[in-house]
Amino acid sequence: MSPANEPRLSKAERTAQAREAARKIREEQLKKQKRNKLLIGWGIVVLVVAILAIVALIVTNTIRQNAPIADSGPTPANGNVHGGVTLLANTDLVKSDAKTVNASDVPPAPASAPAEIKPPGAEAEAGKPVKVVAYIDFICPVCKNFESTYGQKLNELRNAGKITVEYRALGFLDSRSTTNYSSRAANAAACVVNSSPDKYAAFVDALFAKQPAEGGPGISDNDLKKMASDVGAANIDSCVDDKKFRPYVKVATQEAAAIGVTGTPTVFVDGKQWGKGDTANIPFDQFLQTTVDAKK
Repeated sequence: MSPANEPRLSKAERTAQAREAARKIREEQLKKQKRNKLLIGWGIVVLVVAILAIVALIVTNTIRQNAPIADSGPTPANGNVHGGVTLLANTDLVKSDAKTVNASDVPPAPASAPAEIKPPGAEAEAGKPVKVVAYIDFICPVCKNFESTYGQKLNELRNAGKITVEYRALGFLDSRSTTNYSSRAANAAACVVNSSPDKYAAFVDALFAKQPAEGGPGISDNDLKKMASDVGAANIDSCVDDKKFRPYVKVATQEAAAIGVTGTPTVFVDGKQWGKGDTANIPFDQFLQTTVDAKK
């Protein structure tokens, strides 16, 4: 039968068809809304789970970073019991076997700063090169400036065999970061000197070159590991993760405070503190060169 010959629908039938079509459209809309609500609901659940996972990771890392550090622990190979690593010419340094340090062996800090600080082991033996001992903190901007200003002079005299340079890395400024960066960086440096002594100087340079701003988290442990790898050091992952030399850094920091060191950098040349007394207004390179010349 042709469309022209099809029976005409009554008004009631047309109304019924229209209502049925509208009903189906409403049902489809309701199904679509329900699907969208489910998708949004599951999306919110996934987002909440992800946020909780991130928060848990941050909390776990924060707890881990701020966990109490033992009072006793090993020194790194090639590091002395005062927290120091002594650089000789080029990539050579003073070799030493690992020992144990304990915070209970450190006397309490003095009530007031002594008139003269006498750090242990800061004077060169007779006939030996001039000894430079520098108490440093890897987040300390003034320490970075000291290295930038005088590093070339130190390297020239060190490579010529005129001086030795001992860095004693401290955790003095842990409060200037949210993750105890000073101690973490010093620990990483100890890890490097323990396994790759010839890369220690390069790693110290890298730490100052990439020094983070105070007040933030500092460089992450993972990035410290990568920095060590980038300078050619052996893998220090487990050493950093285990905080192997954090007690060593802790003891060195306490000993520095106990002898009267109140800030970084604090630098000694053959046991005499630069920037104090008659050296107060003398540039460090001039003070150092004068000491070297006097020892000829």
